Amino acid sequence: MSLGINEIKIILSEHNLLKKIVIGDHDTFHDVTYDSRNVKKNALFFCKGNFKTQYLSMAKDSGASGYVSEKQYDEGNGLTQIIVTDVQKAMSIIGAAFYGYPENNLFIIAYTGTKGKTTSSYFAKSILDYTTNKKTALLSTIDTILGNQSDQKFKSHLTTPESLDIFKYMKTAVDNGMTHMVMEVSSQAYKKNRVYGLKYNIGLFLNISPDHIGPNEHPTFADYLHCKEQLLVNSDTCIINADTDHFSDVYNAAKATTEPENIYLFSDHDKKLLDNRHPDFIFDSVADTINDNKIKLLPNNEKVAKMNLSGEYRIAVAGDYNESNATSAIIATALAGADAQDVKNGLEKVFVPGRMESYNANQNGFVYVDYAHNYASMHALLSFLKKGNPNGKVIVVVGSPGNKGEDRRKGFGMALTENADEAFLTTDDPAFENPEDIIEEIDSYIDHSKVDVHVQLDRRMAIKQAILSGNSNSIIVIAGKGRDPYQKINGVDTPYETDSVVVKNVLKGLENE
Repeated sequence: MSLGINEIKIILSEHNLLKKIVIGDHDTFHDVTYDSRNVKKNALFFCKGNFKTQYLSMAKDSGASGYVSEKQYDEGNGLTQIIVTDVQKAMSIIGAAFYGYPENNLFIIAYTGTKGKTTSSYFAKSILDYTTNKKTALLSTIDTILGNQSDQKFKSHLTTPESLDIFKYMKTAVDNGMTHMVMEVSSQAYKKNRVYGLKYNIGLFLNISPDHIGPNEHPTFADYLHCKEQLLVNSDTCIINADTDHFSDVYNAAKATTEPENIYLFSDHDKKLLDNRHPDFIFDSVADTINDNKIKLLPNNEKVAKMNLSGEYRIAVAGDYNESNATSAIIATALAGADAQDVKNGLEKVFVPGRMESYNANQNGFVYVDYAHNYASMHALLSFLKKGNPNGKVIVVVGSPGNKGEDRRKGFGMALTENADEAFLTTDDPAFENPEDIIEEIDSYIDHSKVDVHVQLDRRMAIKQAILSGNSNSIIVIAGKGRDPYQKINGVDTPYETDSVVVKNVLKGLENE
């Protein structure tokens, strides 16, 4: 693969991003990167983010022949210098061109929402694996799956990767024979222009509630909502949960670029919406116990009745809050070519790592590992489990990340007060903050007259203590990290076995006692 300076000039000029170009010794590039540690000969290096000039020097020493930046640097003398107004936007459109616009060879389903993106994405992939004979790629918070071989699946580091990585992954998926892709798109992806210029065949908006608001993320809720809405603006077909908060704003954002007939709405009840519309699909809960989850889907007009999706569907993942997630996946995959049997097979067989994983602790109760990481998801999870086990204790292990999503700490305190009996506050990706300070803040929002609170910084020990505190009627929830194999501490990804493995080890130890 290669990309010449003339093509780069045309692309940047079309997007009004180009300030000037200074040609160096080379005007054709054989690699693109933003990481000075991964520079190859004749690479084009992007000076982005928390950039330091020594990174450019390192890139030059490693063989880079050009750089893209918002300003010129003496360290780049002799290289081809491409000066732009926005390096993140430039990186996205140059990345797409370098990898040959691989998105055009994939049918892309993209999800956004405060909660449910990951689960819904796994639902959709599981269904499409039947439709496409396992030719569906996945970019999710948990896993990146670019093919069916073991080396084509790996843990994700970001919900939505940097633009160069996205297009590289898409090119790899296409080369591996993939025809479809399901991906999560975070609000930060739009805030930081990681998906600038990228279009989707289908965009889904699940829900919105306050999250990711803070000094290093979104300054206001309005900004958070605006960024999430951009997924719909960039989608050919839109699917919206009509029960979401701020529905009118979300619907009008979709309508700005998409004809109403290409906007599909769903709800758990019929109602009159904007433009005299009603939900296109109504889903009804048939069973929503801890051990059984089933919905009935009903078309609500002649147009969608032709999709032949009416019927009952069993969902392998428990939780009444997953009923709307499953509905979204049913509609999206049907529009991508799935039939009702594919849907039934996919939803019955789906496995979502770190989502409602259950373990029988015998005399200590049942343990659930779940990635719930904000008020909305924690409240939904705990209220569902409490309803399914009204006579048993709900024991929760939880922490909160450092240097981001600071509003989550209050949310966790509220959710625990509402539905927990006992809480073990612990460490969860403290980043550059003191985990004790994070725990203290969560604790300040808990009503201690309702919840018995323990503090244990060692997450492994907190999990063990929580399990040991349970009895045969207890439900122990290990929340926040799921199968995340790292703790982010002082800028370092510190290996961690994952909550699932820690739980298994604790239970194995109890069996051997």
